Amino acid sequence: MIVNADDFGFTRDVNQGIVEAHRCGILTATTLMANGGAFADAVRLARETPTLDIGAHLVLVGGKSLAAAGKALPASVPRLLAAIAARKIQVYDELAAQVRAIQAAGIAVTHLDTHKHTHLAPPVLEAVGRIAKEFGIRWVRRPFDLPITPASVGASWLTRATSGSLRVVRKRFQAALDRHDCRTTDHFAGFQITGRMDTGGLARLLQALPEGLTELMCHPGKCGAELRRARTRLKESRARELAALIAPETRQALADAAIELVNYRMLAS
Repeated sequence: MIVNADDFGFTRDVNQGIVEAHRCGILTATTLMANGGAFADAVRLARETPTLDIGAHLVLVGGKSLAAAGKALPASVPRLLAAIAARKIQVYDELAAQVRAIQAAGIAVTHLDTHKHTHLAPPVLEAVGRIAKEFGIRWVRRPFDLPITPASVGASWLTRATSGSLRVVRKRFQAALDRHDCRTTDHFAGFQITGRMDTGGLARLLQALPEGLTELMCHPGKCGAELRRARTRLKESRARELAALIAPETRQALADAAIELVNYRMLAS
């Protein structure tokens, strides 16, 4: 299993939580926001933590553009889709600029995913696939959640319905990745428990994982002043996720289920 934290570089307290979840817990990888407000702090921490596997968390929603001289990116997914349809945003140029910024900071990017899962949209997926091939980054997230019972995660009916509806695009999604020689994990988990993960729920999820390679997406962090000021719904929940990732009960659940922790760098080698 790969345990990957999104949003590295978002705020300094999120960065601190991600590094702690790696050093003291089960987190094995993270994806870095090149346009994040705490990007420089994340790069510093990455250099101090060489065992932390780092990918790119490609951002088309929120924050400033790196390709268009600091122009604001669309504030929501519907606005992004409208901007793409109106050709007001150059998706490939923006995402390639973000990967180049991370590489220029001396970080070897091993995997790709997108903020708000925007690569479920065909134009974004095509750009991500092209970038993966051109930059030699073979691993791309396939964000289709494992079937999980509501009782085990406390997910709302809307979250479960959204997760289920995404399955209808799996065939098209995989075909696009295959065209660009991209690799994905066998399974993915984390969408339904975003904002709801706690120690007990995480332990139950680990015990229910199927055979094969799974990516578990998470959003740990310290809920400090920076995060409280940030525009995100995930605040106190990040501290709960951090606690779950470093809990002794979680380590015991891993051992009981005979789960091996790996990262994308290890798989590539």
